[in-house]
Amino acid sequence: MKIHAGYQIEYECPQPTPMLLMLHVHPSRLPDLITPDQIKFDPPVEHRHYRDGFGNICTRVLAPAGRFEISADFLIHDSGMHDLVVPDAVQNPVDKLPDDVLVYLLGSRYCETDQLSNTAWNLFGGIEGGWARVQAICDYVHDRIAFNYQQACATRSAWQGHNEQVGVCRDFAHLAITLCRCMNIPARYCTGYLGDIGVPPVDDPMDFSAWFEVYLGGRWYTFDARHNTPRIGRILMATGRDATDVAISTSFGPSTLTGFIVKTDEVQPERAGRFG
Repeated sequence: MKIHAGYQIEYECPQPTPMLLMLHVHPSRLPDLITPDQIKFDPPVEHRHYRDGFGNICTRVLAPAGRFEISADFLIHDSGMHDLVVPDAVQNPVDKLPDDVLVYLLGSRYCETDQLSNTAWNLFGGIEGGWARVQAICDYVHDRIAFNYQQACATRSAWQGHNEQVGVCRDFAHLAITLCRCMNIPARYCTGYLGDIGVPPVDDPMDFSAWFEVYLGGRWYTFDARHNTPRIGRILMATGRDATDVAISTSFGPSTLTGFIVKTDEVQPERAGRFG
């Protein structure tokens, strides 16, 4: 399967503003690129890339005063397979976890394990550790939070999402991650593209998506508490402790988002057009 993906993001800056961008596909997906996911800037500016502590590809740029557009348009190969479902994946004892996985057991900016630990153990302590426990957490979060774009909040934490019972994909991910960590299951936040491939299309405007991964049986597996069903065509961009680590853009000064378009569609054999 081929997927056509990309974005057009526009800012208005009253003065030159340093920005940190996380818009490339994840290094694990670089071999799947059919055309480069090269970032284009209008007006053109100097920029450079580096890898952060989580292995994500980051871009540093000084946005000029005025209108500033960031865009990319690329093709990528995908297996066309649904997310893996492995019911017999086991939970690793904490003392047997790799050193670099331990950070995903700790609380973080949007994942307050201290606030939700008792709730987690009361709800999921009687469920066998491993896949069944993670799936029970996804079921709970999926039923607990009502998806609503109009009530999105950039500062809502897992604890707040649990209490307010409303949110967007990042809120589902934050709450599920937190509950997993409370149960000693390493969990990390993921962001990327997820189009309506293999499912009925929805009328909501396309956005980047958030899901999460858990470490079971010596490897990472994908879970998605918002959709709560295996999906096709995820394109991973970045992973981290929570949304703080994988923000698509961070401005070190005033800037206003004035345009935002995300595209991700399966390419039919007879067409592979660009944004127009």
